[in-house]
Amino acid sequence: MQSRNRFLDDMSQLMTNAMGVAQGARTEAETAMKSLLDRWLADRDFVTREEFDAVRAMAQKAREENEALKARLAALEAGGGTDAD
Repeated sequence: MQSRNRFLDDMSQLMTNAMGVAQGARTEAETAMKSLLDRWLADRDFVTREEFDAVRAMAQKAREENEALKARLAALEAGGGTDAD
């Protein structure tokens, strides 16, 4: 009975080690894939979310300033437009 327990213990240890190796291989594959994807994206000159949001905010501000200037110009034209600064 002792040899049977030893066999099961050895098999259990072997399976545990195999699972550890599989887990390590999975982690290594994920790291390699992420690195490959990061390099590919960097080569494509895609913008980050932060860069996109910053440019979108600048565009929104420019639109608002443009609308304010349009309104000011329309008010000046309606008032005769002969005022000198």
